Amino acid sequence: MDEANVPGPVQPESASGFETLLWDLFLRLMDVPGGRVEAEILAAQRRLCQALGLDRSALWQVLPAEPHRLRVTHFYDAEHDGEAEVSADGSVEREQGPAFLLSGGNSIPKHADASDYFPWVTQHVLAGETVVLDRVDSAPATAEADAASFSRFGTKSTVVVPLKTHDAILGVLSFATTREARAWPGELVARFERIAQVFAKALARGRTELQLQAALEDLKQLRDRLQHENVYLRDEIRERRNPSQIVGTSAGIRRTLDLVGQVAPTGATVLLLGETGTGKERFAAAIHELSQRRSRPMVKVNCAAIPGTLIESELFGRERGAYTGALTRQVGRFELASGSTIFLDEIGDLPIETQTKLLRVIENREFERLGSPKPVHVDVRIIAATNKDLNQAVREGRFREDLFYRLNVFPISLPALRDRPEDIPLLAVAIVDELGASMGRQFDAISRASLLALQHYHWPGNIRELRNVVERAMITADGPVLNIEPPSSALRRPGSTSLSLKALEREHVLAVLQETGWRIRGPRGAAVILGLPPTTLENRMARLGIHRPGKKLP
Repeated sequence: MDEANVPGPVQPESASGFETLLWDLFLRLMDVPGGRVEAEILAAQRRLCQALGLDRSALWQVLPAEPHRLRVTHFYDAEHDGEAEVSADGSVEREQGPAFLLSGGNSIPKHADASDYFPWVTQHVLAGETVVLDRVDSAPATAEADAASFSRFGTKSTVVVPLKTHDAILGVLSFATTREARAWPGELVARFERIAQVFAKALARGRTELQLQAALEDLKQLRDRLQHENVYLRDEIRERRNPSQIVGTSAGIRRTLDLVGQVAPTGATVLLLGETGTGKERFAAAIHELSQRRSRPMVKVNCAAIPGTLIESELFGRERGAYTGALTRQVGRFELASGSTIFLDEIGDLPIETQTKLLRVIENREFERLGSPKPVHVDVRIIAATNKDLNQAVREGRFREDLFYRLNVFPISLPALRDRPEDIPLLAVAIVDELGASMGRQFDAISRASLLALQHYHWPGNIRELRNVVERAMITADGPVLNIEPPSSALRRPGSTSLSLKALEREHVLAVLQETGWRIRGPRGAAVILGLPPTTLENRMARLGIHRPGKKLP
């Protein structure tokens, strides 16, 4: 078909009518918020096609994450008018919904790459050139793949204009006919290029506004996080009046500290196991202080102290209006601990439904606040602690087995106080020093008899109980030497019944002899500890029937 048989050019509106349309589009695109620019562009394509008698218009964008690819983001086809979806916030829906429908039942998938269909056209428009094809079958031989795609999609003629701004190509805008081929006069092509300039400015403004909004949101989150962190840090300082180091020289405590030193620098999840009052929080703090995260405060959560209805919002935060009474947005403890350590005490009391969300945080390092579908990514080290038997809880269905294995990466069992009696004098002195500073009281010493009595008590409440006993003695003391009386069950070992005075005395003397390795004389001998002359102690041992192991009886 020769040029004489090509139908006449598309007849544009009058010059004044087109200028009015262009000005109206410009004002609308420049006036709407950045989040609605996408939807306004689709509406502008529809108006232009209807005003100029065109069948189709497509917008392909160079997305920031893929600077060398053109992705279709907007498509208007008169035959399928209204089928391009727009989301509730006004932006074009890109990830869901049908693909862009074209003639003959064919389609261009959303986010398709233009070079897959139109390599020749893509090469020219990305170089900043406008491509004009009065007839797509008259394209040069090097555009064979493009001609095949045009034919497949029913395109008869087209104009493709680059979207330029500040010497950058943001994308391309195309107009096409499908019913019959049309010539594109230079005047009309110039108008398309002016339209492309308006679209490019609108896209650039929309992107800038969205980037600015994202930056402001990041700043707001950082401000909220710093504010909550400062409040938390002030509370932490008030709570811990004297964060003394872990006290003890026993074999059990040395083994535990060796494990702490091994795991602290690694960032691995740690599970602290031990009876109530054994100092799990202090050991968690030691792990944090020896880690790379020590520059920021450790965030503590007592899972047993927070009501089950509030535990999820406390851990993961909430949006305003997430539930009745949620009047403000709240940053959760995990978000607050990002870049630091979170200590989950009494993890065995965590509700089963919250355990599922915690498992996701451990696996993917992300969660959603209550009332928001947007994932929040965090970098948190987890230290959990419990005085419960988690294996038994798993068997009874009260604790998720997969969560247990995620937490049980590096378990550390803390020794009970009764298993480290040699540390009790050191702990008592440390507690007296700590509490004395806050109470304004000083003591020259703790009586030797008190320390011995403390060492022979069972301490079911461990260090917490010892601290309470020492504090009570300090309150009632009236001299420079502190006398500390263990609870009423002192000197009774587990399972013991009522003992006679002689039996108690024998048990006490025997314990001191065993502690000193049966040394009676000398500055570290049992006689000095018991406050008796060596000969008196030997006579009392004979009276009580105490004989050194291996020594023959007379």
